[in-house]
Amino acid sequence: MQSSSRPSSRHQQLTRLAGTVLQPGFVGTTVPDWVRRAIADGLTSVVLFGRNIVDPEQVARLTAQLRAENRDLIIAIDEEAGDVTRLEAWTGASRPGNLALGAVDDTDLTESVARDIGRELHAAGISLNYAPSADVNSNPLNPVIGARSFGARTDVVSRHTAAWVRGLQSAGVAACAKHFPGHGDTAVDSHHGLPQVSASAEEIAATALPPFVAAMEAGVRVVMTAHLLAPAYDPELPATLSPRILVDLLRGELGFDGLVVTDGIEMSAVTARYGIDGATVRAVTGGADAVCVGGEHAGEATFHQLTEALVGAVLDGTLPEARICEAAARVAEFAAWSGSRTRAVATDDAASDIGLVAARRALRVRTEQGRESVLPLVGAPHVVELSPTMNLAVDGQTPWGVAAPLSDLLPGTTSVRLTEADLAESGDLADRPDRPDRSGLPDLLERKVLDPAAERSLVVVVRDAARHDWMSAAMTRLLGSRPDAVVVEMGVPNGAAPGAVHLVTHGATRVSGLAAAEFLAGRR
Repeated sequence: MQSSSRPSSRHQQLTRLAGTVLQPGFVGTTVPDWVRRAIADGLTSVVLFGRNIVDPEQVARLTAQLRAENRDLIIAIDEEAGDVTRLEAWTGASRPGNLALGAVDDTDLTESVARDIGRELHAAGISLNYAPSADVNSNPLNPVIGARSFGARTDVVSRHTAAWVRGLQSAGVAACAKHFPGHGDTAVDSHHGLPQVSASAEEIAATALPPFVAAMEAGVRVVMTAHLLAPAYDPELPATLSPRILVDLLRGELGFDGLVVTDGIEMSAVTARYGIDGATVRAVTGGADAVCVGGEHAGEATFHQLTEALVGAVLDGTLPEARICEAAARVAEFAAWSGSRTRAVATDDAASDIGLVAARRALRVRTEQGRESVLPLVGAPHVVELSPTMNLAVDGQTPWGVAAPLSDLLPGTTSVRLTEADLAESGDLADRPDRPDRSGLPDLLERKVLDPAAERSLVVVVRDAARHDWMSAAMTRLLGSRPDAVVVEMGVPNGAAPGAVHLVTHGATRVSGLAAAEFLAGRR
């Protein structure tokens, strides 16, 4: 009797289960053939990234193509608005992010902004949004959360997390509170390394967990795990892989019975030690129901690699079959729930300017005594924007800043954007005494900033300056020569108030830049 190379029925069953718990991304703005085949074989979820998006109409066509294969397919996206946007990755976000909403501290406004996002996602055929960030940004030097958080106070983050969840889900899109058990008190970007939270269990319970509890009380359907080590709960396994955190804490103590999804499983915080296969298997074994993958490793090969890793782990006993069946059942239950909401007709799809309203309300202004006449700007200014390298959660190509909207309001505005690499290449980061006169300034700053601004107002725009010594140093040198300059601080403010006029936008979105530009030009 000849042996057959065809997969056994058990292998096919396990392959289908594995496909149910994976949430892969793909490349392209139409549905690849491999995705169609995978959906037919049990794939229940996909994730969209900026690379899949041209405009809302194209996204709606794409999601319709996907749902033609399975009407309850979970279509997820990471649309926090603010600095992390996918729908508006190429145009810049039309809504401010969480930090701006927390600064305003009006939960009705936060709920309205989230509902507005939900209406847009619902119209585009998206059923799950990996938002909001429920992290309390208690470490101002946090390299990956920052302005994605509602703030540094637990009470503020808790009430706005709940409002955001209510607003988004009222529009028919499931919310996802992240990154459990809290990524705010960290100093390492989990895309590149393993962060650690040194707080005690009592401290975490008092500061980091309440926003997740508030999200659950608001009816959140999904929680995303964090790739971090919290020794107070588990000294060995990152939260994404830890039964103590996902089962004992999240499900046991906090009573969450919804879907648990991982942060991008290809991130170095978990793959550096376990590899992408090992991290995927350990995540499901540890209590995760769905594994997000595809931000950096998208495509058929990765999908099949992880499918086979899960199947192999069940066959060799590493992953209990009951556990993957439980995870798949929870995914299927969520898919049916979210699918029915996706098919519901939206009751209100009117265009809204709520994003600009929120950005204007988030603006904070300090004017140095005796410098009141600096604003509004008279004539076209020269704008210098000091631009940091973005973390991988933020699309580095997304438009931001003040120069572009200001040039629309004040024609003739000139501008330059400088990075740390620009200054390093020119020698501007070399040690030298800070001097208040122009002769002490580096050549690049002299040529590209002060010379064009000699007869103009100077506007200096910084983004997360507190985390970038080079940026703070460049700003100090510029202001030493031009104390009449206006400083626009985007991102997390550093608490200082340099410049004749100091504006804080609490975020670096396109709409935050527009709100600042309006104020500078006297159009508000």
